[in-house]
Amino acid sequence: MIRYALKCDQNHKFESWFQNADAFDALTAAGHVACPDCGSTKVAKSLMAPKVRPARNAAAKPEAQETPPVPTAAPSTPAPHVAPPPEVQAEIEAEIAKLRAKVEAESDYVGEDFAEEARAMHLGEAPERAIYGETKLEDAKELIEDGVPVMPLPFTPTRKVN
Repeated sequence: MIRYALKCDQNHKFESWFQNADAFDALTAAGHVACPDCGSTKVAKSLMAPKVRPARNAAAKPEAQETPPVPTAAPSTPAPHVAPPPEVQAEIEAEIAKLRAKVEAESDYVGEDFAEEARAMHLGEAPERAIYGETKLEDAKELIEDGVPVMPLPFTPTRKVN
């Protein structure tokens, strides 16, 4: 999966996830990528920069012009996950809460029938509308491969929370 920063012809900026670069190109060419603010399908990639935090002790080290050693093999263990600072985590949680409220207010919850409903709308067998729900990973991949515009949500629907 790859995340792109996108911009529509009305200069609205947003982000979206895609299976790969080819999937983005195919979905955009088919008019399946739309701006969440205005609905425009004239969408292009925007300038992106990775979010990189400097090392905590970078200021304490003198600036040496040494060339770092080139590793001869990949590390045997993956790098540990680093949690964001509390203020960043709070901001992320607030944005997810806003997204959840918008999705739940403007979309129909279809539960575990999501894949069937999305495919039916794509084929013209059901009226188009905004929907959300759950589906298996394999079914979601099949929808994407068939050109059905779907994306994962960063939260569990309210109706599924105990």
